[in-house]
Amino acid sequence: MTELLEEVSRRHFPNPPATPAHIEAFEARMGWKLDPDLRAFYLHCDGAKLFDRIDPDFHFLPLEMIRRARVVMLQDDSDKSGPASWYATCALQDSNYILVDVGQQHGGRYPIIDGYREGFPDPYYCTQIAASFSEFLSGALRSERRWFWLKTED
Repeated sequence: MTELLEEVSRRHFPNPPATPAHIEAFEARMGWKLDPDLRAFYLHCDGAKLFDRIDPDFHFLPLEMIRRARVVMLQDDSDKSGPASWYATCALQDSNYILVDVGQQHGGRYPIIDGYREGFPDPYYCTQIAASFSEFLSGALRSERRWFWLKTED
């Protein structure tokens, strides 16, 4: 994570870091704890914009803006509108999001889900795209501004 965070600071547009107290308040409000990758990210920067400060391709949200995906995407906080464990943590172009699934962990890390607006919350369209936040951040930093997890036709 250290190298990824240094690259965010060197080449992109990070916000000032969250304080440990800010993280503690966020976790108390949300009812779940940041995993080690997310904790390191937010202690380094409370959100960041990649590639462009005004119109970023990846806008990692500050803690105060993280909400349940079903509320962000469908303005409804009921189970018919998607899993309660999916949280929108990164805004993309065209009102799409990257989601963290706090309902499961693998190796102590939350998986990352494609929050494809047109298919939300259908798991056929909203699939796991990274095993951890650090894996997703690595892909985003090397993406050349593309949604690297989408298959391209040759």
